Amino acid sequence: MQHKRTIAGIALAAAAIVTLAGCSATSSASTTKDDTNWKTATSAEASGGMDALVKAAKAEGQLNVIALPPSWANYGKIIDGFTKKYDIKVNSANPNGSSADEVAAVKSQKGQSTAPDVLDLGNAVLQENLDLLTDYKVANWSDIPDTLKDKDGAWTRDYTGLMSIGYDSSKITDAPKDLTDLLGSEYKGKVSIAGDPTQANQAASAVYLAALENGGSADDITKGVDYFGKLKQAGNFQNVLPTQATVASGETPVVIQWSYNNLAWGPAAGASGNKDWKTVVPEGQALGSYYSQAINKDAPHPAAARLWQEYIASPEAQNLYLQAGAFPATLSALEQSGKVDQDALDAAGGAPKDYVELTDAQVADAAKVLSAKWSSTMGS
Repeated sequence: MQHKRTIAGIALAAAAIVTLAGCSATSSASTTKDDTNWKTATSAEASGGMDALVKAAKAEGQLNVIALPPSWANYGKIIDGFTKKYDIKVNSANPNGSSADEVAAVKSQKGQSTAPDVLDLGNAVLQENLDLLTDYKVANWSDIPDTLKDKDGAWTRDYTGLMSIGYDSSKITDAPKDLTDLLGSEYKGKVSIAGDPTQANQAASAVYLAALENGGSADDITKGVDYFGKLKQAGNFQNVLPTQATVASGETPVVIQWSYNNLAWGPAAGASGNKDWKTVVPEGQALGSYYSQAINKDAPHPAAARLWQEYIASPEAQNLYLQAGAFPATLSALEQSGKVDQDALDAAGGAPKDYVELTDAQVADAAKVLSAKWSSTMGS
């Protein structure tokens, strides 16, 4: 049993304000002037090297990303860093969308210049849509542990946080220790999660955590669904999608979501955050879940998509994740090479060691439970 861990005061650099340009890019050819077909390239090394990739990506001039809020895991600064480094315009669509929304966009916009080039997916949706992805291995492939990447390069895990409770301390007088506390009368109409658990990994992970806390397990998350049924029956569940704005305004005073998001919406966000917002990782088993980077096999900007993967895996971007309190996939390699942002790592409490993450098979089973029980339990 872990001691209660309260995360507060993490030095999170305020996310740079990024203009979310509309996805109206003109179509780019897959084959560049040097005859390299970047749409099928499985590594930069095998296709002319990094210089050739950068040249081709700059020629395309644009990159389409989706479902990447600037405050999520420091994506504002990551997108800004990519743009400044390569002078490539980033078109950011549906920043508050779910993993399911990302997949829907890939399918509905296939063959269009607005289709997402790259994806940032929760594991359940990832595993169900592998046919939409293409293989690519970044230059520092060896820095990514084997357990955090597809052997052929279809996807790589990139960062994880811990499921946490964020709360407005001006409205909640006693800090919650765990999810059971949220059943109390003080939380009437105050508790929300980040979306529909049948579509969004972050919301599903709140159910996973509830299962772990209530006698369930990673093998059977039924008791997690039951918990949320009790939360609704108590009148405490708030069916509102929380955002940084709703937290800042006080509309959503308690949010169960990833630690790096709760941290980003509090004092670290400055004037746009909630100065009274605090973050608690509940007692008991901590729950983590890596998100995965992947390339749309029909990406309209295939070279820029691959260059984005290279940037995301670089020490520069991996440390930007860490500065937001998210633990990057290459953390061990960063520590061994001396390239880790030690201040950010110390502020985040060190690498997570004692936590649970569902396996691919467990995620697939959990998705079946959610599909069968969530709607009927919550009356939606």
